[in-house]
Amino acid sequence: MAMLELNEVLIAGEQQTLSLMADEGRLTCLTGGTATRRRRWLYAMMGMEPLRVGYITIDGEPITTDTVRELRRLMVFVPEQLSDVGMVQRCEAPSVQEVFSLRANRDLPISNGLLAEEMRRTGIDGEQARRLAVAVLLNRPVLLVDHPAGGSASYLLRQSRMGHTVIVASADETIMAIADKVVEI
Repeated sequence: MAMLELNEVLIAGEQQTLSLMADEGRLTCLTGGTATRRRRWLYAMMGMEPLRVGYITIDGEPITTDTVRELRRLMVFVPEQLSDVGMVQRCEAPSVQEVFSLRANRDLPISNGLLAEEMRRTGIDGEQARRLAVAVLLNRPVLLVDHPAGGSASYLLRQSRMGHTVIVASADETIMAIADKVVEI
């Protein structure tokens, strides 16, 4: 699978740098601050938030303007909720929906039965279950999850134990309790 590393990273609006190693087979939880602040760190890991200093790597390969598109193919992002806008028009900066697009739900070559079974395994219901199940079925090495429901804790832990690098942004006590590493931002 993959290891994601932040080395002395500082993003706009932050006062402190952040360093962490998120290993394959482990669940890392970013906590502290506001939900928006935690989410911005996930965006930085996807190369969508400009770095003031430091660097981010996946398996030792730095995320740069030259490598970001290729390295994003190793990741899947599960947003807390999808925008009401639907498909986003192309802008200069990539959008969250380019990483986890609505199109992925339509084009994913899986049966409704397989998706329904994976949704059941998440331990949660509705659209949150669908987004998480679709992300897992995409089978990318790095799973970034924005504020997952506490009911999905054992499912996320199971994904990490299956070899994925799982990074969540959460202040949920249930999620933090099962994380291998909790990083206060």
